[in-house]
Amino acid sequence: MNIIKTDIDDVLIIEPRVFKDERGYFFESFSQREFNEKVGNVNFCQDNESMSSYGVMRGLHFQRPPYSQSKLVRCVKGEVLDVAVDIRKGSPTYGKHVAVKLTEDNHRQFFIPRGFAHGFSVLSDVAVFQYKCDNFYHPEADGGISIIDDSLGIDWNIPTDKTILSEKDTKHDLLKDFDSPFDYNVDLYK
Repeated sequence: MNIIKTDIDDVLIIEPRVFKDERGYFFESFSQREFNEKVGNVNFCQDNESMSSYGVMRGLHFQRPPYSQSKLVRCVKGEVLDVAVDIRKGSPTYGKHVAVKLTEDNHRQFFIPRGFAHGFSVLSDVAVFQYKCDNFYHPEADGGISIIDDSLGIDWNIPTDKTILSEKDTKHDLLKDFDSPFDYNVDLYK
């Protein structure tokens, strides 16, 4: 796998080695050994999948400590714009984001460490999105910041009149009103 660094430390784009021939293609979508060597010792315990149609925007979600999660995400059908926002108090990149297009053709994956809010918008007619988490889902630890917060400067590549949000995602605080449970100076993996 090829690791591509982004403007925010530890938020990484991962490109697998894809082997193509007349039959199609093959690639190793995940290797715990190689992930540990190249990214870090993160042990994933839960896989999730969602299917969404064009214009759907999900996020910006996280789980509060002690149930915080790292995620390794990919789009296996269609195309999404995937975004990670730094919400660690005291971080030099607090409130900044990294956005990457994940498609069924580029096979890219995106690693979002703990202390980041995560969301995506669907750019194709349909998208099937998969993600690994390193902590189990705990509904009582659900958190979020507004996916439509203009101060974040995210271009979701969806016209406003075409966006589809869940009721829950319309109720999250703007970043300026948000009290983050994450601290940049605390090791979130302990």
